[in-house]
Amino acid sequence: MSVRFAFAGFRHGHITMAHSALKSHPAAVIVAAAEEDERTRASCLKDGVILTHSSFERMLDEVDCDVVAVGQHYAGRGALVRAALERGRHVLADKPLCCTVAEYEAIARLSREKGLSVIAQFDLRGDGRFRALRRLIHEGAAGEVRAISFGGQHPLLHGRGRPDWYFEPGLHGGILNDIAVHAADFIPWITGRSFAYIEAARAWNAGFGEVPFFQNAGQAMLTLDNGAGVLGDVSYFSPDSFGYGTPYYWRTTVWCRGGVLETSCTQAGITFHGEGDSEATHIAPDPSIPLPYLDRIISDVLGDPAGEPDTADCLEATRVSVLLQQAADRSEHHVNLRSPQ
Repeated sequence: MSVRFAFAGFRHGHITMAHSALKSHPAAVIVAAAEEDERTRASCLKDGVILTHSSFERMLDEVDCDVVAVGQHYAGRGALVRAALERGRHVLADKPLCCTVAEYEAIARLSREKGLSVIAQFDLRGDGRFRALRRLIHEGAAGEVRAISFGGQHPLLHGRGRPDWYFEPGLHGGILNDIAVHAADFIPWITGRSFAYIEAARAWNAGFGEVPFFQNAGQAMLTLDNGAGVLGDVSYFSPDSFGYGTPYYWRTTVWCRGGVLETSCTQAGITFHGEGDSEATHIAPDPSIPLPYLDRIISDVLGDPAGEPDTADCLEATRVSVLLQQAADRSEHHVNLRSPQ
């Protein structure tokens, strides 16, 4: 049996990457693809995407499929995810799944009531460095986690590759929901802990006069359920000229009772400064798993769930990220994540 995918939107390169991988996946077949934006339709042809529809609603109504893969601009994703779930389809979506708390609540309710999977493209779970970091923490190599700092700074690439809709009013939805959603997913995953509180969050325009309403800066402070503190910066401050090649790209430092573990997306492996040691230990990454979310959604549809992230993981990361963005936009502090929102 092949799992049938229908694509709704190609407004970000992440979804195009999933489309390319699924074209050669032995357990998948792409049965339809829709894009409503004319400029994006033209670029789809260059990316080898065969479009079958110019209307999302028409595709959802006409095409028999198992999974709807959503790649609309951020502000439009929540509605498409809901529409797919209402029609009884599983969902694969680029992150973020949606931009508001109300959208998250509707998606979570539909997923639960209809027994449908909602999987987000959280690719850091497949990175061998982060997999090794998780393994070491779960094995207790450094003891209990006390604090974490992460840097998800990106190059802005305004006019040089970043989608134009990022800089149109109302379509982006906020920098914390855009980028910090990755940390909302991978920090509980690597630590085995959950988020207890959003202590503070800030999102603002830092000297980006070309688009004064755009949030190019974002920082957050959270607490895990064991009292450990989390500090993060996901600003668009990384120099464009370096792209994603700086040593700070998703640099993650975990301070534990028995030492400090650190890695990043450009580091060779894990660096461990252990309590009692005088020199750092360098640990090789675990094997990487390319695009793990594809195997997860396919296994869900086939009735033999395996791999990660699962629907509960993706919905919880979404809940934390939309509440984090809301906290920044409303200047809220000490937001309780343990209680139902």
